[in-house]
Amino acid sequence: MKAACWHGANDVRIETVPDPKILNPRDAILKITSATICGSDLHIYDGYIPTMQPGDIIGHEFMGEVVDIGSEVKLLNKGDRVVVSSIIGCGQCHYCQHQMWSLCDNSNPNAWMQENVYGFGTSGIFGYSHAFGGYAGAFAEYVRVPFADFGAIKVPEGISDEKLLPISDAFPTGYMGADLCDIQPGDIVAVWGCGPVGLFAMRSAYMLGAERVIGIDRFPERLQMAKDFAKAETINYEEIDAGEALKEMTGGRGPDACIDAVGLEAHGTGLEGFYDEAKQAVRLETDRPHVLRQMMLACRKGGTLSIMGVYGGFVDKLPMGAAFNKALTFRMGQMHGQKYMPLLLGYVLEGKIDPSQVFTHRLPLEEAKQGFEIFKHKKDNCIKVLLKP
Repeated sequence: MKAACWHGANDVRIETVPDPKILNPRDAILKITSATICGSDLHIYDGYIPTMQPGDIIGHEFMGEVVDIGSEVKLLNKGDRVVVSSIIGCGQCHYCQHQMWSLCDNSNPNAWMQENVYGFGTSGIFGYSHAFGGYAGAFAEYVRVPFADFGAIKVPEGISDEKLLPISDAFPTGYMGADLCDIQPGDIVAVWGCGPVGLFAMRSAYMLGAERVIGIDRFPERLQMAKDFAKAETINYEEIDAGEALKEMTGGRGPDACIDAVGLEAHGTGLEGFYDEAKQAVRLETDRPHVLRQMMLACRKGGTLSIMGVYGGFVDKLPMGAAFNKALTFRMGQMHGQKYMPLLLGYVLEGKIDPSQVFTHRLPLEEAKQGFEIFKHKKDNCIKVLLKP
């Protein structure tokens, strides 16, 4: 089969690789009908995620048709149309049983790789390095889905892939970001990053009862999408200091909750931005925490920081004094897809939201490299790229 394989920073190649096979009786094999490039895929593309190996198949946001199942798969049948969570969960361990799927004890055979850095291992993730299980990703014609009964959710015919595909990753990630904010009636929520996850976080914040939502970005087309799709107020941080603008927009109080939908490649400005770029380039700092710093200073006293942008290692110069003395609450993590997907599917089927609006570009799988370049450099007003095998 054809697949998009990683060979180093900015080097993705379409290659012929062996078709996946059933390795465990709980596996299913999926024929991919649609996949999409996620913002966290860019961290791999840019070479910032360790334990990648040349030839690894990437991609973790996808859907398709079941073409084969293991003998212990009970909830799926050949021919079923499904959306699959990017997070792999066994469904049996303490964490899966408590709906914390991204912390699964059993789905990551390489959990030992994480223990020196994270203290404990976490779940497996499709196409997201050997530290997260070494699973083949979904930028391919077929993919093996472990623990298929717990990761794949059946979806009806007659509704386009584009409306359903974001339920795999971007929509539940944004929704979880808003859910972690413990939004109360009248709350003001600020979201850094108006890409797909940020847009879904904004819509989700309104769904969960926020009175006002403010989106922060620097690209005019993304800020416009935040206004049109998410009905958010916006701040262009290249035109005005985001912290000062938030203080003015909230009557000097600050947002009740702040969501990071950017992650480890945040763009700073001035000396601080140069500092992070330089230290990350020589690996004296693995992640650029500009957004984290801004949120810690901008959030109101006693507020909540929800961090859904991916961070992989270490950051410098965080104002922990501000966070401590303001009594801020930090909540974060890889998304618990299996917890949220049934709920979000219901929202889509009921017409409460049309996730397809975030897709601006549609390409065949053979043009995955071009898709990465368009998405990375925000060419042609790109918000999200759909890939079709």
